[in-house]
Amino acid sequence: MVTVFDVKANELIEKVKEELKKVDAIKPMEWAKYVKTSAGRKKPPEQEDWWYIKAASILRQLYIQKRPVGTQRLRTKYGSTKKRGTVTPHFVKAGGAIIRKILQQLEKAGFVKKTEIKGKKGRVLTPKGKSFLDKEAAKIKRG
Repeated sequence: MVTVFDVKANELIEKVKEELKKVDAIKPMEWAKYVKTSAGRKKPPEQEDWWYIKAASILRQLYIQKRPVGTQRLRTKYGSTKKRGTVTPHFVKAGGAIIRKILQQLEKAGFVKKTEIKGKKGRVLTPKGKSFLDKEAAKIKRG
């Protein structure tokens, strides 16, 4: 059985992005074309479909983590270094609103659910989400 770990991340994200465009529950917010994804960025993303790329990447991260993952952990994952001129650069977390909205949309689509395991709150993949990613990985592996 082919899993997410058997294919390259960029190929999987590209394939999943195209499939997520077909899901009605996942749509970019109206304000998404004007916002930066992190305080460390200078401009908003230039790609037209960056919302779907981020959603595919978040799905992949939830698959890899295999434990409840919250917005804060994903903010740290997608954070970047903020350049401050002549002062030493510092790490800053990514914006939380984008990640939160994408998680809510993935939850609405049935790929993700809220859970609490041993006092750890967060979101995990549902069996539907796991099989969705595995099927896309299998399509890539077949060619």
